[in-house]
Amino acid sequence: MSSLEKEMAFRTEMGLYYSYFKTIIKAPSFMDGLYMIMNDRLTEYPLVINTLKRFNLYPEVVLASWYRAYASTMDFLGIPTKMCWTINRGEGLDPVESCEGLGDPAYFYVTFVFLLNGAMMSLFFIYGTYLSGSRLGGTVTVLCFFFNHGESTRVMWTPPLRESFSYPFLVLQMLLLTYILRTRNPSKNTMMALGISNIFFMLPWQFAQFVLLTQVASLFASYILGYLSPAKMQSVLVTHMISLAVCFLLMFGNSMLLTSFYASSLVSIWVSWTVMQCLAWVVSTVILKFMLSVIFGASDDAHISSLIKSKFSSYKDFDTMMYTCAAEFDFIETETLIRYIKTMLLPINVLIVGFIAGRLVYHSLQLVAFAVLAVLIMRLKLFLTPHMCIMSCLICSRQLFGWVGEKFKLQLTAVGILSIMAVQGVTNLQSQWDIIGEFSNFPQEELLEWIKDNTSPNAVFAGAMPTMASVKLSTGRAIVNHPHYEDAGLRERTKMVYAMYSRKPAEVVKRNLIKLQVDYFILEDSWCTRRSKPGCSMPEIWDVEDAQNAGKVPLCTLMWRDSRPHFSTIFHNNIYKVLRVPKTVRDMR
Repeated sequence: MSSLEKEMAFRTEMGLYYSYFKTIIKAPSFMDGLYMIMNDRLTEYPLVINTLKRFNLYPEVVLASWYRAYASTMDFLGIPTKMCWTINRGEGLDPVESCEGLGDPAYFYVTFVFLLNGAMMSLFFIYGTYLSGSRLGGTVTVLCFFFNHGESTRVMWTPPLRESFSYPFLVLQMLLLTYILRTRNPSKNTMMALGISNIFFMLPWQFAQFVLLTQVASLFASYILGYLSPAKMQSVLVTHMISLAVCFLLMFGNSMLLTSFYASSLVSIWVSWTVMQCLAWVVSTVILKFMLSVIFGASDDAHISSLIKSKFSSYKDFDTMMYTCAAEFDFIETETLIRYIKTMLLPINVLIVGFIAGRLVYHSLQLVAFAVLAVLIMRLKLFLTPHMCIMSCLICSRQLFGWVGEKFKLQLTAVGILSIMAVQGVTNLQSQWDIIGEFSNFPQEELLEWIKDNTSPNAVFAGAMPTMASVKLSTGRAIVNHPHYEDAGLRERTKMVYAMYSRKPAEVVKRNLIKLQVDYFILEDSWCTRRSKPGCSMPEIWDVEDAQNAGKVPLCTLMWRDSRPHFSTIFHNNIYKVLRVPKTVRDMR
């Protein structure tokens, strides 16, 4: 693959995140690159934003600093860092240069993501061994993960996503928490390690706060039930509060952290050490969260509340449908549950929870919390499946299953169960190994090359969020919207841009684009016609909020046929059409 093809393979948010790594390594110096991403005018033109604050980009900053240090050191020593070949692609396509080795930016970036997730497997083994008291338990955990690999991770398909950098530190955090819960008087160093792992989990991923909310809820429930001492609960709570405060400072005062349910729950638990504690915690968390949102004027996570509301009612709006129409935000698939049963992962966990309900209360509650998240939002099975793998190690626990017999009999039983799991597990592994593909997206490559050759470096683009990430990454042009949907202002901008895929009059859409100072709109007919399920094409999503225009021919269909007189077509292929947006509109009153 050429450098451009590697960049195109980083679709949607992945391309956006990787673009900041590229910015830093291409800058004259590391500090220049850091200043550029902290004073960015290309991502939400013409706004100047601190992307390090908004997009959890600390992984890119760290990796960029390592890459610059590595490249400069190797250059100084005269050691080659990559091997390159000229590839003749045939079919009338120009030859491209393809490089491998740590000197290639994309290769360097992905290598360290895989190294981190490889190290995570060691953590799984250690966690399983510690929890079960048996090295065989650690082996069961790791094998269960691989037997259910397709349900456990997506790092192999989406290396730059935030979970790839963040989740390994959650595994470390839960291991440390397990040690703390089992130890009568955990040391300050242990609590400090827990706090540091909290920080490393939260900094790369805006969603981490919701996971930690489930952890705090599980711990508080354990305390209410009398399985956790007040002193230990208080120590863990203080550690969470300190790590949250550190993250708030490192994220330059990101208000989404302080106005989260996680932050509110920490404060409400702190003041709720009374009768009716559980009810007081729930009520005070909700009230405090909305009070903080009003005080700080923050509505960035309002779409999360709306998304949850839509799961339990008929509520719909544009933003919630943008999520719920995507398969990964739908309810968990029946096929996933069937795959859990085939590898024996679900039956084993049901059995284990039945045995540990009164002994390992936190782990049982955390498993239930992850199960609820996964049922509501399919994508979150990436928390449930690995946790089920961890819990599976307990089939080797003599404390729980000593009644089976002596150690050898228990081990033999565990191996027998593992052998049954391996029947489907090995098949799943083989199907994963059999996935061998190649990447080619000539229409997008043609579009990006045309943009670089035929538009001003100061040109401003609008269009579908995934395409905008590629335009920013590969051409360096300014964009007005992007795939990071966790900001209220960005959601409003995207809604204005996506009016092109509604049934609104062309004059309204043109006025929106001129207001956003857009020079070019990239139209994709597939966004007009694509329908993941009934009611989920873009025009149908718009019908929810724009009922007055329902029934009309979608504007995108009209523009694909002929963009005149409102826009002018200056490039097109079978996938993309670039429309020039006029600089003025008659009678803008």
